[in-house]
Amino acid sequence: MSKANVLLLGASGLIGRFVTDDLRARGFRVIGLARSLSPAQKMSPRDIELPILSLDAAALTHLLNEHAADVVVNCLGVLQDGAGSDTNAVHRDFVARLLQAIGDSGRVIRLVHVSIPGTAEADRTAFATTKREAERLIAASGIVHAILRPGFVVAPSAYGGSALLRALAAFPIDLPDKEMATPFRPVAVEDIAATIAWLAARDIDDASVKAVSWDLMQSEPVTMAGVIKQFRIAFGTAGWPHVAMPSFALDLGGKLGDVANYLGWMPPMRSTAITELRRGVSGDPSAWIAATGIAPKTLTDAIGRHPATIQDKWFARLFLVKALIIGSLVAFWVVSGFIALFVSYRAAAGILTAHNLPSALVDLITIGTSLMDMSIGGLIAFRRTSALGLVAGIIASLGYMVGAAILTPDLWIEPLGALVKTGPAIVLMLVALVMLDNR
Repeated sequence: MSKANVLLLGASGLIGRFVTDDLRARGFRVIGLARSLSPAQKMSPRDIELPILSLDAAALTHLLNEHAADVVVNCLGVLQDGAGSDTNAVHRDFVARLLQAIGDSGRVIRLVHVSIPGTAEADRTAFATTKREAERLIAASGIVHAILRPGFVVAPSAYGGSALLRALAAFPIDLPDKEMATPFRPVAVEDIAATIAWLAARDIDDASVKAVSWDLMQSEPVTMAGVIKQFRIAFGTAGWPHVAMPSFALDLGGKLGDVANYLGWMPPMRSTAITELRRGVSGDPSAWIAATGIAPKTLTDAIGRHPATIQDKWFARLFLVKALIIGSLVAFWVVSGFIALFVSYRAAAGILTAHNLPSALVDLITIGTSLMDMSIGGLIAFRRTSALGLVAGIIASLGYMVGAAILTPDLWIEPLGALVKTGPAIVLMLVALVMLDNR
């Protein structure tokens, strides 16, 4: 029997990337589609960058037939509405068009849809409610389908919530006691991939798996504290004293994360993430285990029984620091430009006037550099233009240093050392530049 042709949507994500590679290793022909792929994810010609969410039903039908899809795996998802993210469009509207496309394709296709655990009664966010609406559309479609509801996903790579828990494990900081006590059943990404491979190998006429909904998670209950503890054992930080952050600090982090979200960033700590975190992760994996025979990995096995590598430790320690670096640089450029233009204009202009520059040139340079500084801060603040802003900031800083050496060399020995401190600021911008990648 030949292996099924698999069309995987969301091949750049935490689950989608792993499943794509895993299915290929098992001999399946997999076409991986993603809205955007990082340069490192473009190694295979079978991974295609495509504006999937903008495709109508007819275009999706053509896509299914073009690749002779036997199985469609939908791993697409967004956590929260924001710049370029719409939970309704991704979770509900796209799934409706996909179902129509499968029905119009003239092919018998199995849809494997990755959803979220929990019950509809506990849904409190647009993320959860739209995910649940997609489940209802799939269940009512009559299409051969499997809805998978994985718990907290533990994978070799880290993104979003899994990266956040690693970061907490690397620092002597705990979430508030209430959140640490929430149920948080994990699942190894290998078990998700094994389940999808098992489904892809089933005959399409197998009545036992024509319409299933399974919770994918380890059998033993565990709390968030237990998950973080296991990461701390791997990081060697389990013996450290830990301080629980107050609830208001967690809520404030969520609000700041929402602001960053609308600037195009995807921080793990957003209001939706905190709401879902407080709900916890629970479910009943017995039906999944009984049907597939898969014995879910324990948390210890999923995280690994070996000490974390140095790259694991560096990532975990720098993950939260990244937001601090970007925020500090935005404030540095915007505030310095604002002060020079509106608060201490005479003092800023006086530095140039003291060196006998014409007043017209003094005003031009002072106003121009102040506006440039604020513009650089604005560019850094937006995810899409952040790299451009950082490069511009480095060039501007070098320009200030060279210009000062020519026009105002005495500033190099100024008591507060403003120009001397420009060097470390350049280094910090270089650090931010190399940390911009999310995947």
